[in-house]
Amino acid sequence: MKPTRGRGHLRGPRINPTAITGKESVAELIDNAFLAYNAGRLREACHLFCDRMLAPNVTVGMSLTGAMTPAGLGMSTIIPLLEAGFVDWMISTGANLYHDAHFALGLSLHQGTPFADDVVLRNDGVVRIYDIFFDYKVLLSTDAFVREVSAREEFQRSMSSAEYHYLLGGYLHQREKALGLSKRSLLGVAHQLGVPIYTSSPGDSSIGMNVAEQALAGSRLRFDVSADVNETAAIVLEAKRSGGKSAALIAGGGSPKNFLLQTEPQIQEVLGIDERGHDYFLQLTDARPDTGGLSGATPGEAVSWGKVDPDMLPGTVVCYLDNTVSLPLITAFAKERVGKRRLKRLYHRREAMMARLMREYRSALAFRNKRAEAAKKSRR
Repeated sequence: MKPTRGRGHLRGPRINPTAITGKESVAELIDNAFLAYNAGRLREACHLFCDRMLAPNVTVGMSLTGAMTPAGLGMSTIIPLLEAGFVDWMISTGANLYHDAHFALGLSLHQGTPFADDVVLRNDGVVRIYDIFFDYKVLLSTDAFVREVSAREEFQRSMSSAEYHYLLGGYLHQREKALGLSKRSLLGVAHQLGVPIYTSSPGDSSIGMNVAEQALAGSRLRFDVSADVNETAAIVLEAKRSGGKSAALIAGGGSPKNFLLQTEPQIQEVLGIDERGHDYFLQLTDARPDTGGLSGATPGEAVSWGKVDPDMLPGTVVCYLDNTVSLPLITAFAKERVGKRRLKRLYHRREAMMARLMREYRSALAFRNKRAEAAKKSRR
């Protein structure tokens, strides 16, 4: 029998772009010219984000790693994502949130060069993040603000990192207004919009370092990491039980990526609640999967852990690209093609979501105990 030519593999659109004129919008450029290799994956990422993840019934969680806020992406990219309702909750490194505060305080960071002599910079009191320069006093001023705010009475208790960031964001917003600034701080905007922001390693940043210093001085402020684990799981469970879907937008890798994805194993494996995994998985990364690190782990691997619904693997994309390139492009594409979504204001719904999680956990626990008791009797 003569083989059928192509066997269906040639059904994709022909590669036949039009010449770039310089008048294209970002979305038009991506759809016309980003046809293969990592550009092709970025186009697929844009369409997954806009066509499926931004449906009204989808709850979008975002993880953020790498020094994105010092590079200005908080203001240029992430704040617009929050304001458009494209990100409903976040997990970030503490460093991104600390450096985010500089801008709200009117402190300046500058474009520099990665080829400077770091010994000279140190002697001149200049700190470098690759090609970003700022005065060492920026750190000292931000440290002083974090300590002064965190010493206030409303902070003197155990709280989730989302509660801490919400309170801190309120003070950053007030400082912005006092300085005549607007929308400089991701934390300040998240406070206004009710977007909960967690950090997976509260002690691993200058915010955590300053809180630790205050603990030595008698502060009662403590980060409740168990509350973080359970609240994030409750957000995902609520998304699914309310008839919707859960989407993971992963910018980078590291601990925030795992903290976002582990919500499903927490629900299924630890709490014993019947669930299937996240519905959509969009990762923007420069990490390889073959080194065994979580940062490069694929959605297929995540399926084996119960992190991603196996039936939804077609709704996953990994784009291997620097996030300072991919995030602004995806944001511009989504703003052009979708415009805006209704805000979910999940921060203010935390108690109700936790109540649902507790009900289902108790039910699952009772079922497990009943089954264990039956098995014990059968062995007698």
